[in-house]
Amino acid sequence: MSAYLQQCHFLSPLSMLGDEQGPWSGQVVPLQVGVLQFPIPSAKRMWKMGKTLRKAIESYPEDLNVAIMATGGLSHQVHGERAGFLNEEWDAEFLDLLEKQPEKLANMRIAEFAEKGGWEGAEVVMWLIMRGALSDNVKLIHKQNYAPSVTNIATLVFEDLGEAATPDEIEAYRQHLDYELQGAELLKGTYPLTHAVSHANLRINAFLHDLVLPQHRTRFLTDFEALANERGLDDEEKTLIRERKWI
Repeated sequence: MSAYLQQCHFLSPLSMLGDEQGPWSGQVVPLQVGVLQFPIPSAKRMWKMGKTLRKAIESYPEDLNVAIMATGGLSHQVHGERAGFLNEEWDAEFLDLLEKQPEKLANMRIAEFAEKGGWEGAEVVMWLIMRGALSDNVKLIHKQNYAPSVTNIATLVFEDLGEAATPDEIEAYRQHLDYELQGAELLKGTYPLTHAVSHANLRINAFLHDLVLPQHRTRFLTDFEALANERGLDDEEKTLIRERKWI
């Protein structure tokens, strides 16, 4: 991970991120957050999630350059007699607080966000995931906003100027990740479904799940060997499935 994180706000699809040279290189890991249907996560929860996200990135075994991107319309409401509500003064205040006093936003309730920015405008709590993933010390690189119609649209770019985590902090977090499962590996005949186990057996899981597809099911019964080879199953995996060795 690099010594800094960056944030951008885009209302356009992530697939459009790029320049005249084409799409930007790298992997996109989406984090979907529901903010309109109950139970709605609180702003404080979004803030804490960002803090955890930072620790996860810093503790990742590879040295990566990471950009944290947040999205969500500023003030707007699209239903009821209040439809069309827009509050540019609050939008400007929100952007300023996001940069300089994000914890003040994290301590606000959903009803307060709705009062100031409209019910659907409360979705800006998602920005706090991004801001929580940055340190207290950020540098504003770019800021622009305008209200063309029913919502204020903004673009922000922050550079993180905070210190990177120490090796001891990284190791402590890695130990924390496994805390709940420590000792479970000693239980005979028990196989915790960890991330490593899930990833290692994804091919088998996907192969069996596709039995819901008629064409796949037919080939499973009539042309198993060729189908299994096409899906990348090794000899042991094919034997497990062919002989129904479920244990």
